[in-house]
Amino acid sequence: MLHANQAFYDAHEARDLGAMRAVWEHSDRVVCVHPGWPILRTWSHVEESWRRILEGPGRNQFILTNEAVAIDGDVAWVTLDENLVDAGGTGTVAATNLYARTGDRWLLVVHHGSPVVAR
Repeated sequence: MLHANQAFYDAHEARDLGAMRAVWEHSDRVVCVHPGWPILRTWSHVEESWRRILEGPGRNQFILTNEAVAIDGDVAWVTLDENLVDAGGTGTVAATNLYARTGDRWLLVVHHGSPVVAR
């Protein structure tokens, strides 16, 4: 399960849209909330958001901490802190990634990221 989750962050760091496509389910039930963005629903909207992000100027490195996994049948979720490092500084996003098992693969169906405000 954590292997599937790591593949999501590897695709993001590598700015590889093909790898990003491979970790997501391509369906109408897909949902993504990038920090500061409105809710995106359906694979076509989520895919377009990733194309824009990965082709954009920023480059992120992720240091993942506080990971917890829960599995219930063919559904699993990972909660974690995405500690981002880029040229503009650092920041933390609290994230939830929901996966559905399809055959022997876990595919991402929901990603939700919320910025953590420094205290």
